[in-house]
Amino acid sequence: METLLLIVSSLCLCLCLAFWLVPTFKNRKLPPGPPTFPLVGNLVFVTKSSYGLKAILRQLWAQYGPIVTVHFGPRRMIFVSDRHLAHEALVQKGSVFADRPVPGVATRFVTSNQHNINSAPYGDLWRLLRRNLTSGVFHSARVRSFARGRERALRAAVDLMRSESEAGRSVDVLGVFRYALCSSLLVMDFGTLVEDEKIVREIEEEHRRLLLGFARFNVFSIFPSITKLVYKERWRELVEIRRRQEEMLLPLIRARKEIVLKKLEGGGKGEDGFEFSYVDSLLDLELPNEEGRRLTEGEIVTLCSELLNAGIDTIAGTLQWVFANLVKHPEIQEKLFAEIESSTWREITGENDDSAEFIPEEKLQGMEYLKAVVMETLRLHPPNHFLLPHAVKENVKIAGCVLPKGTIVNFAVSEMGLDENVWENPTEFKPERFLEINKDVDLTATREITMMPFGAGRRSCPGLGVAMLHLQYFTANLVRGFKWTAKQGTSEIDLSEKQEVGVVMKHPLEAVLVRRRISNQS
Repeated sequence: METLLLIVSSLCLCLCLAFWLVPTFKNRKLPPGPPTFPLVGNLVFVTKSSYGLKAILRQLWAQYGPIVTVHFGPRRMIFVSDRHLAHEALVQKGSVFADRPVPGVATRFVTSNQHNINSAPYGDLWRLLRRNLTSGVFHSARVRSFARGRERALRAAVDLMRSESEAGRSVDVLGVFRYALCSSLLVMDFGTLVEDEKIVREIEEEHRRLLLGFARFNVFSIFPSITKLVYKERWRELVEIRRRQEEMLLPLIRARKEIVLKKLEGGGKGEDGFEFSYVDSLLDLELPNEEGRRLTEGEIVTLCSELLNAGIDTIAGTLQWVFANLVKHPEIQEKLFAEIESSTWREITGENDDSAEFIPEEKLQGMEYLKAVVMETLRLHPPNHFLLPHAVKENVKIAGCVLPKGTIVNFAVSEMGLDENVWENPTEFKPERFLEINKDVDLTATREITMMPFGAGRRSCPGLGVAMLHLQYFTANLVRGFKWTAKQGTSEIDLSEKQEVGVVMKHPLEAVLVRRRISNQS
């Protein structure tokens, strides 16, 4: 036992010395950062306060500049806050910065060994999966074909909100939005209207359970054969979540397969009338460098789950921020309502042009203030403070520094949306700034980066258009249908943040909704 202890101690000492001495020359070319300590790293030593990562990084950027090196234990990470450096990396040198860090065991397990778009290494598989999603499901014609699913999801949200408001209760806004978004995205995934509210809620809750617990599952990235034994219950929890995921989604996948086969035999559309779904596009994919094999059912579950993961909480969270700001600023809410009403009114005949209960999606295009409200929300409250981590595929020079191959790079989305050199009074919620001639902001960040809630470059969010459509469609119809006010006894809307799946309100919005009188309602 003593001999084993001596061997282990010697190995640890050697690792410490190697970590301390070997990188010395290379580190001279790295971006600056605080002193590092063997194995432990440096983050825990840069401040004695209880601030979170964002506050600590702001201190580092103030001291060292807009690109800093931070060590989390033996793992080196780069953090970038400057929009010009982000554009250089993500757009100008996009192919070099387009990789992902080597995933841990938990990530490989839930992504079917990196067979989804977010986790796949930059290469042929990633290109195939992303191109399939963007040119198939997210093509404008395909998106229009799912309009009935979005209308049904909106109707479900309105019904839930109306029942709560008519009972004199405040509305759990975020919960309603999560349910509605899950319902809408299930249509895109499987080409069917999932009528059973219980099934929709179970799928949404299980997806949320996985994402909320993922930080706990990262422990399996370190010596997985050992940590699986030490944290047996935690590993079983992860396996159970995945089992439940497959249990809920496989019946939907198999039902869609049957519809596709019937279509090939001349059987027409499915019962709900949707000619196409994400599953349809996945069935015939031939994987590169794998002898042209097709996706397994487990891999299709992973890809369908990815669409839900990417859309539910990000869009629902942003909608909560939209309405929190509209409640906080009633004058902005009324200005938006006036635009919505004028946009659904015939100027020539003076008659209401909207005989339907909801505003059709095609009418959203002319609502400039609506778009400005959504854009200002995304600038001030991006879904996450940081993009998913990038990794460089080869040694690369940036800002006079050299990042070795494999270096993990993080980009601070929230800092770029608050840059005083771009935005006047950046902490103020002011949609009017986007109505100015010089504020034609490119959300793809191709020309320049002034804000990038959807990322930039090759790893940018492929669902940007779908997200903006949901945000504008829900906002316009829910402002038209209801006057939003604060819960009784609430003197001020608290816009404090907390990190969950994304960045959400620390104190969730509970709003009181009063049904508006519009001309086509009794």
